[in-house]
Amino acid sequence: MTSDTKACAAATPYADLAPELILRAAEAVGLAPTGGFQALNSYENRVFKVETETTPWAIKFYRPNRWSDAAIGEEHRFLEELVAAEIPAVAPLARDGATLFREGPYRFAVFPWRPGRAGCIETVSEQNALGRHLGRLHLAGTGRFRARPTLDVATFVDPAIATLADCPFLPPDMRPAFLATATRLREAVAAAFEGVGAPILRLHGDCHAGNVLSNGSALTIVDFDDCLNGPAIQDLWMLLPGGPDEQEEALAALIQGYTLFRDFDPAELRLIEPLRTLRLLHYNAWIARRWDDPAFPRAFPWFSEDRHFRELMGLLGAQEARLDAPPIRLRAP
Repeated sequence: MTSDTKACAAATPYADLAPELILRAAEAVGLAPTGGFQALNSYENRVFKVETETTPWAIKFYRPNRWSDAAIGEEHRFLEELVAAEIPAVAPLARDGATLFREGPYRFAVFPWRPGRAGCIETVSEQNALGRHLGRLHLAGTGRFRARPTLDVATFVDPAIATLADCPFLPPDMRPAFLATATRLREAVAAAFEGVGAPILRLHGDCHAGNVLSNGSALTIVDFDDCLNGPAIQDLWMLLPGGPDEQEEALAALIQGYTLFRDFDPAELRLIEPLRTLRLLHYNAWIARRWDDPAFPRAFPWFSEDRHFRELMGLLGAQEARLDAPPIRLRAP
């Protein structure tokens, strides 16, 4: 394979993911697909709802060269632990002890289909229930992943700053200001992490309302693709909606449920704005790194505009002020 061919394969990693391959993959693990399938919303991986003669399944094709087999195995083992503990997650299908399979150039896993609406955690009762689930999840998550990353400055902030500084869409006249602001933010985030010294455990890692399904009577936590090591607050802060009053109410409900199963140290609330800063930088760098994948310019066309980076600078400046402000208050529910 020539260097040009390798570059093309990296830029279009799913070019060979044809319908025939998807159905072959389903058949290879013992399913009986009817031929009907639907692409689901996913950028890093490709996920499909595949119809069978009995029930639908979700087939997840992992992005080539993103995770090692060991890292994917840790995701799957974690999910199996959670399901065994009756925590509402979805473990992958196992065949002869294996949960990671191959079809053509792709690695894939198959998950039972869970119907439900995403992004609908709105009531105090739902927030309280989700807090209970997360408290139990974090009890099960004691310890560390070995093959998965840890949420820290060296792994998430430093590479993001380097990627964005070299991004061709960053206007050259803004680069010095971006580097100066990003460097100050980096130091503030690092100081906060060191100052709080929160225990590190295994987390969902990307726990926002879009990754929680509601069927009207129960909640299911899905999409553990970004599970990692980090502080407990990482799985809580993205669930806080709206303005300060709404956030305080939601936080109180979450923590009320959470502490039925696991203690929560309020000092971790000081990490919310540092984690928001980390996510802001990492998210933009993620888009920059994936820009050669045709799915990304279609999904994020605004990223290549000067206006976006000028708005990003405004957001980063606002984060400097937020990092200096008192943390959210944990009030009685």
